[in-house]
Amino acid sequence: MARPDKAAAVAELAEQFRSSNAAVLTEYRGLTVAQLKTLRRSLGENAQYAVVKNTLTKIAANEAGISTLDDLFNGPTAVAFVTGDPVVSAKGLRDFAKDNPNLVIKGGVLDGKALSADEIKKLADLESREVLLAKLAGAFKGKQSQTASLLKALPSKFVRTAEALRAKQAEQAEQGGAE
Repeated sequence: MARPDKAAAVAELAEQFRSSNAAVLTEYRGLTVAQLKTLRRSLGENAQYAVVKNTLTKIAANEAGISTLDDLFNGPTAVAFVTGDPVVSAKGLRDFAKDNPNLVIKGGVLDGKALSADEIKKLADLESREVLLAKLAGAFKGKQSQTASLLKALPSKFVRTAEALRAKQAEQAEQGGAE
């Protein structure tokens, strides 16, 4: 029988896995408490960084339906549970790891899909959600302007074509009547 405190810890971790958009596993060996505090701040307000026990976390991940992380639970492990934009947290981890080589990104999961450490670094290279949405809106606005210009040009082109046809018919009528 599992001890009640361990069962509660597993249940809490499983709920964190279920309620998170992403979870990133890291190895924190060699980092000081002050460095871990700095790391927690760099992840943003929508991420929670927790040092975890491998066995309990592996059980919790499996209970949450995530079995792809099993190989990553070795050595000292901490998990960043991300409830907001995963790009912001990935950037925070990447930037912190550049300054502190003791932090090793092992891998993670994003919306149920397993991510390698390299994929998390690629995620960090993406622009934030707001920037991507602004670019998308700009592209739509540009297409709308092109469509409006095209729709505006069609009637005027039709009028010019009709006027040219009328002028040609009038000219032919004059030539036909002059003969």
